[in-house]
Amino acid sequence: MKFIDEYQDSKLAKGLACKIAKRSTKPIRLMEFCGGHTHAILRYGIRQLVPKTVELRSGPGCPVCVTATADLDKTIALAHLPDVIITTFGDMIRVPGSYSSLQQAKAEGADVRIVYSTMDAVEIAQANPEKSVIFIGIGFETTAPTIAASILTAQQEKIENFYVLSLNKLTPPVMKALLDSGEVKIDGIVCPGHVSVIIGSHPYEFIPKNYGVACVISGFEPLDILLCIDKLVEQIENGDPKVEIAYPRGVKPDGNRKARQLMEDVFEIGEANWRGLGTVPQSGLKVRGKYEQFDADKAFSVSPKPPKEPHGCRCGDVIRGAATPLECKLFRKVCAPESPVGPCMVSSEGACAAYYQYGAPENFQGF
Repeated sequence: MKFIDEYQDSKLAKGLACKIAKRSTKPIRLMEFCGGHTHAILRYGIRQLVPKTVELRSGPGCPVCVTATADLDKTIALAHLPDVIITTFGDMIRVPGSYSSLQQAKAEGADVRIVYSTMDAVEIAQANPEKSVIFIGIGFETTAPTIAASILTAQQEKIENFYVLSLNKLTPPVMKALLDSGEVKIDGIVCPGHVSVIIGSHPYEFIPKNYGVACVISGFEPLDILLCIDKLVEQIENGDPKVEIAYPRGVKPDGNRKARQLMEDVFEIGEANWRGLGTVPQSGLKVRGKYEQFDADKAFSVSPKPPKEPHGCRCGDVIRGAATPLECKLFRKVCAPESPVGPCMVSSEGACAAYYQYGAPENFQGF
């Protein structure tokens, strides 16, 4: 199958791994900024294929995981309002807030529905004119255009009971925040593939220029990731950090201009609250004033209790790359997919869920 079999060839993978091993002469730390990459790295045993000089750390690449507890509490409070239908993607349902979850709210009688696209939420609003339908908009630049499109559709169709709670976040600003913090030394970044399909490669150019950190955009198959690592190692060994694309079949330097225009038309940039990082300037997308009739923040007022973090959960540390899931005392003992303590164990893109599903790196048997 094109772009699957070719990019999962074990012989080519081992050859590329040998090339990386010959090239790599000094210890380096690379961070992937996409939950999809985290899962692929563990699933395909990339850590075992690359030399010990190359350390891979997971970063804040899971939109569900980085949603702040206070924002989760707000969604749960909205669910308990009368005549409100909450719509959201599946992972959000089970994420624990301070005192409850959307799943528990649903069990208590709230109308909470899983949708598979933003247009499903618009259709629910159209079919239930007596109710207020709120879509919980989470995600990075990948999903923001589709959420923008839902608002434009609601406007065109004159659907007056559809609202979006925009918790969308932007990737480059959080990269800057992590590099500015200096908490974790990063030599190179495995830049997100799907995000980069939308924004292209140009928004990352400040990273090698201002921080001297190598950047390569990767796809999601094992050869994609190994090629990305090879390019990163080459840049670091040569002292020549820059932005490269190792995923040309999906990413162009300018990205998707139409999708970006759609996003920019409906949303304006502002600060956002990130789990484990706090408020990050210029990293959030809020509904523009001309579309405020669809802004759940403007249309509804709720006052949840002050947020509290689950005791012992290191999800925030994992998000920042300051710890791995294996360093959390709750991992596998108290926190598991059937009884998650934090969102990193809930989401299909969460690092803890990946470590739980695929096991410790030394258990990998090959692909």
